[in-house]
Amino acid sequence: MSLREGSSSGNPLAAGLLGACAVVQVGIGLYFIFARPPLLPEDLRFLALSPAGDEGLVRLRAWLDLVFTVMGGQMAAVGALAAALALGAGSARPSSGEVVWVLLAGAASAGLMSGVNFALGSDFRWLLLLPAVLWALATVALWRAR
Repeated sequence: MSLREGSSSGNPLAAGLLGACAVVQVGIGLYFIFARPPLLPEDLRFLALSPAGDEGLVRLRAWLDLVFTVMGGQMAAVGALAAALALGAGSARPSSGEVVWVLLAGAASAGLMSGVNFALGSDFRWLLLLPAVLWALATVALWRAR
């Protein structure tokens, strides 16, 4: 959010929702960097593989560990940017363009993540719906504040 002189006060609801989304996004990112195993039981079910695996599966695990570290960093970065937006949302009225960018960022990050997890039938799909819902509610609150 830009802080424009003369703008009316911000939207504490949008700021709180974006702040909550930021915390969730950073938390998910840190989980992917430090705690997520390369292959979850649901991944093995989807791939129809056994946990023991062969040499290819061992190499896949090492590769996925690196991929998830990078992906976790991106998730945490989105959370950090959402925190910056939350701080701005509490102090300035957003423009229509800013709200559209917040909508696009939420759709491309939290929305896509949630949708793919539902498509995969992930064991965590309902938990991963939370960031998308928070982002959608924050976007609605921002839109109403413009």
